Amino acid sequence: MNIEKNADFILLDIGMKTSHFLEGIGRMTEVFFQTLLISFRRPWRIRMIVDQMVSIGVMSVPIALLTATFTGMVLVLQTGIQLQPLGMKHYASGIAAISFAREIGPVLTSVVLAGRVAAGIAAEIGTMKVTEQIDALKCLGANPISYLVVPRFVAATFMFPALTVLSIAVGIGGGLLVGVFILNIPAGLFITSIWQWLTIEDYVSGIFKTIFFGMIVAIVGCHKGFETGFGAQGVGESTTESVVHSSILILIANFFLSAWIIRIFP
Repeated sequence: MNIEKNADFILLDIGMKTSHFLEGIGRMTEVFFQTLLISFRRPWRIRMIVDQMVSIGVMSVPIALLTATFTGMVLVLQTGIQLQPLGMKHYASGIAAISFAREIGPVLTSVVLAGRVAAGIAAEIGTMKVTEQIDALKCLGANPISYLVVPRFVAATFMFPALTVLSIAVGIGGGLLVGVFILNIPAGLFITSIWQWLTIEDYVSGIFKTIFFGMIVAIVGCHKGFETGFGAQGVGESTTESVVHSSILILIANFFLSAWIIRIFP
């Protein structure tokens, strides 16, 4: 009897968690489509969008470029060491450039930005909910989606690709330093290998994915902010969940986007 009761309890717990998860996905999807629809309607809050671009994009430049620099350096170093016994270490630049442009640069940059951007959005909107500022907006006749979500959604959609462009360039530049000064690859040979291996399709496919990554981070952060419970603990929980969920969704979306892009740019 105890075994049956424990089994029933486990199944009930799994069912409740699954139901709660699916409900959250449904509410998040609803926020996404509402945001997408309102984004094409007036009024366009240009000033708020620009402010969010500064907050999401400009303020994230140091952490994005620092991450890209050292990741590019490690990638070239490890690739060069593996190819050195074969006498092909000069190919490390081309191989590293392709992998960095297609996958590592866009995904790693987006995940790092998710830790900063999603947490910041969730904390800001969550605090507004706890202090009843969102209720005040509704009383004044303002749509919280239009006022709070759309500027962040638009800003993230534009700034994630922009930051990825910089990250890929800086990451390859960091790899150049390692290739020249540690692996002793001539700079001209290093750059030539990149030109031979890296194509515009590799570059564009990686940047294209970050458009969707930016959308994911903005929607998850805003959704978790709206779902914040009461008190400081609620804000902390929503902030943590926004980072975890946005990072997981980025990795999941990356697989499906990569599978789709490979069919277009094999």
